Amino acid sequence: MPISHIMASGLTGMRAAGDLVARMQFSKDMRINEAKDYVAKKLGVEALDLGDEHVMREIREDLDIGVLTSVPGCAKGIASKMNIEKLLDIDINCCDKFREITG
Repeated sequence: MPISHIMASGLTGMRAAGDLVARMQFSKDMRINEAKDYVAKKLGVEALDLGDEHVMREIREDLDIGVLTSVPGCAKGIASKMNIEKLLDIDINCCDKFREITG
């Protein structure tokens, strides 16, 4: 199952930038290359860097947008999703719901 999930997620999912690229594809109806270019521009890297786990680990920590293994003091869960919302200029449904609940 893990291999199937990795293959389906593309760009190794949250370990790199696959989750961010997929978000742009679904939320803004972007084609994959357009989504990669958009995310790369927002992150300040080249599109090729999006698949590099080591580069993306540092970027994800610096931008506080979540990593697989928790880092003390860094955002995780809904907090990292809210940071992703701001970074990519999109709305994430669970963040909207969280704001409704918490006022």
